[in-house]
Amino acid sequence: MNNDQIIERVKNSSSNKVKVAVTDIDGILRGKYIHKNKFLSVIEGGFGFCDVVFGWDSSDVLYENSTFTGWHSGFPDAPASIDLTTFREVPWDNDVPFFLADFSKNNLDVCPRTLLKKINQQAQDSGFNALFSQEYEWFNFDQSSVETHDNNFNKLNPITRGMFGYSLLRASEKSAFFNELFDLLEKFNVSLEGLHTETGPGVYEAAIGYGPILESADKSTLFKASVKEIGHRHGIMPTFMAKWNAELPGSSGHIHQSLWDEKKNLFFDENDQNKMSDVMKSYIAGQLMCLPHLLPMYAPTVNSYKRLVEGAWAPTTITWGIDNRTTSLRALPGSKNSTRLELRVPGADMNPYLSMSAALASGLYGVKNNLKLEIPATKENGYTDKSNGVLPSTLQTATEKMKSSDLAREILGEGFVNHFCETREWEWKQQTAVVTDWELKRYFEIV
Repeated sequence: MNNDQIIERVKNSSSNKVKVAVTDIDGILRGKYIHKNKFLSVIEGGFGFCDVVFGWDSSDVLYENSTFTGWHSGFPDAPASIDLTTFREVPWDNDVPFFLADFSKNNLDVCPRTLLKKINQQAQDSGFNALFSQEYEWFNFDQSSVETHDNNFNKLNPITRGMFGYSLLRASEKSAFFNELFDLLEKFNVSLEGLHTETGPGVYEAAIGYGPILESADKSTLFKASVKEIGHRHGIMPTFMAKWNAELPGSSGHIHQSLWDEKKNLFFDENDQNKMSDVMKSYIAGQLMCLPHLLPMYAPTVNSYKRLVEGAWAPTTITWGIDNRTTSLRALPGSKNSTRLELRVPGADMNPYLSMSAALASGLYGVKNNLKLEIPATKENGYTDKSNGVLPSTLQTATEKMKSSDLAREILGEGFVNHFCETREWEWKQQTAVVTDWELKRYFEIV
């Protein structure tokens, strides 16, 4: 539909309200319902959205170290613009019209969606169409939000038991939830290529259909929010934590990527031994170079680094390989249509706009500077190949690396890097002030 048709669809909607949302720095949807007439009046000029959404963390605790906004600025409204191309109707909420908004009209450099639009424009200016998609793993628990909070996040009860990946039997145990995910997401224009159980109690994996990068980031963000809303309808609580249990595999958010011109996949070269073009090789070289400088954009929480450990299906080294699941970058050269690169570093807890921004900016840096792929492909165990270095092992060290990186500032901009690193410093600081269950068990009686 064009814009006029979308507006007409909203006017004729049986609902008298419209749902609008922006995304904060942690990738969390922050939104509200507004009256249909209000929506129609702000389509052109936009509307005000309190900039506190970039001034507090995922628990609504204000950043004490933010220079962008805070008590010192009075938390004013920032001008938000509705993107009509994001129109969809929410099938589990009486088909209420839904739209995403961002702060790109005023080029607010701390807005994740605005950052991705800027990086994507750089790609388009260079003649590239970036096609991306995302995979998610996440765990599901047979309890409500109220029960989970009342139990202080103890007594967590996965919806199924045992380690049973690709199990049709386990999927059938909660078939109503499983089928609603697939079918309602399709109606919500977040189509899945596949959905199956992973290895672990109550864990699913979904692959979202690929498309233009901004559209893919929108779908990836909406996927996480939708799974939670649909889960609540079934008394199920999903979690996208990177690592909820030290004894189980973590939850990933792998990103698949390729660059195209109007018709052709520019990662494919029929004449190359591995069917990989020079563009693809430079793109990989750029991502390898930038990876340790941008790790907090793929692993943004304290918990993220509990997933990035050896032998747990998550990478720990700065490596690439051809169809190698132990490396950070998994090249998948194949046909002219399917050749792509899989970035295996991001966890399910990442912000899709920021992860995709970092991935594309890194790859473009390699292509723009004609970087040569001098690091050989890892053919065996990527965990033991430390010849090109290892990833930072904590959010603190990763953030320090990014904060001091001229490379990060060059490809992402000074304003974004400053604000984002401030938020990650805050995130690290929060956990240092807490006495954990582990500390009680280890020290309470013995020391």
